[in-house]
Amino acid sequence: MPLTETHRRRAPEARPTQILDAAFHEFGEHGLAAARLDDIAKRAQVAKGTIYLYFPNKEALFREMVHTTIVTALAEAEASQAGLQSEPAEAQLRRLGQGWWTFLRTERVQVLQRLVSLELGQFPDLMQFYADEVIARGRRLVSGIIARGVERGEFRHVDPQTAARMFSSIWMSHSTWCARREFFKTLGSDEHVLDEMLEFYLYALRP
Repeated sequence: MPLTETHRRRAPEARPTQILDAAFHEFGEHGLAAARLDDIAKRAQVAKGTIYLYFPNKEALFREMVHTTIVTALAEAEASQAGLQSEPAEAQLRRLGQGWWTFLRTERVQVLQRLVSLELGQFPDLMQFYADEVIARGRRLVSGIIARGVERGEFRHVDPQTAARMFSSIWMSHSTWCARREFFKTLGSDEHVLDEMLEFYLYALRP
């Protein structure tokens, strides 16, 4: 699509968001390795050179996609949990599990999940970035809640890090399966799956 004067005059501060929106669509349709900056520029309706003003390459675009989507959500969850530490640990995990499940089922997170599971092995630096900024940070959040629950006697004695890893694996795998319900026909609604995960996981933690 040719660039119009309206597109050229669009406020510079809006352009990174424009470009990120286009990148989500291109990466979602073609993958990280096959996506081209030329096509992202066309979809964003900016000149290709404009992308380089904000993102030097596709890897930088992916990092910013993760930051604006998942890392931001983790920071918000950390801030929320910091004010709820006196609440029962089970209630904290229920709230976190419900919020995280809703988040995992969003379109943009689904795109990132596919990229991580299918392609990030080809990009070791990005895999390490994702492991540090998303996986490790998420597990610290969950393990902190579990450690408090164990200390208070609300949960049986478990290793908080292991329990946090189990939490992550259950939520992530079910999110992947629910995104492909045509192949997993025994799965119920998202709400039903969430109830199943919470009850199974919390039962395993109770004394």
